[in-house]
Amino acid sequence: MLIKLDHIRKGFGDPGDPSYRAVLRDLSLEVEEGERMAILGPSGSGKTTLLNLIGGLDHPDEGSVVFRGEEITRYTAAEMDRFRNRQIGFVFQFHHLLPQCTVLENVLIPTLIREKTEREEALERAEKLLRRVGIWDHRDKLPGKLSGGECQRAAVVRAMINAPSLLLADEPTGALDRENVEKMAGLLLELNREDGLTLLVVTHSAGLAEKMGNTLELRNGKLESV
Repeated sequence: MLIKLDHIRKGFGDPGDPSYRAVLRDLSLEVEEGERMAILGPSGSGKTTLLNLIGGLDHPDEGSVVFRGEEITRYTAAEMDRFRNRQIGFVFQFHHLLPQCTVLENVLIPTLIREKTEREEALERAEKLLRRVGIWDHRDKLPGKLSGGECQRAAVVRAMINAPSLLLADEPTGALDRENVEKMAGLLLELNREDGLTLLVVTHSAGLAEKMGNTLELRNGKLESV
């Protein structure tokens, strides 16, 4: 078992205040190593909140998040930072590449806190991944000189640079045209198949969700099989 969420409750505001808005209600989820899973749901249903909890960017009001047998909700801030850096890759709808940095520099940002020898290894990995997604020739370009699809591929490489166990993708194809949606879906499936990467994708795209295999829908704060 890679990830287990047990009776998660999460909302916004003070739980004792009338203005408190519950988002996730007694939600439980299990994700196996190497699994690929899509989560569908209307806007505002809590999909991004769920990813943030799994990735350690937020804490539940109640319940636990367990990663390979360790309850990450008990981590200190330093332990959580190390966990995210080494175990989790994030890809968002908008690539969030730093406009003043080249593609290669953007990709290498998550490695800056590593030891020198690890950073040297990361440079080799960056070349392999950028070649793999077809943008190695653009490594010295700024994001403003690339297409949306190329920027999103660079964002995936950045998420993969530290060889994470789990890739969390929040609407990774939302800003792409149909052709690039297919390319992105193919890339994610390839990483899952060839690298054993566990995928958890939040999407509005039924086509992308179908490719993931296991699909759940988030409604009324709980997950249901589709």
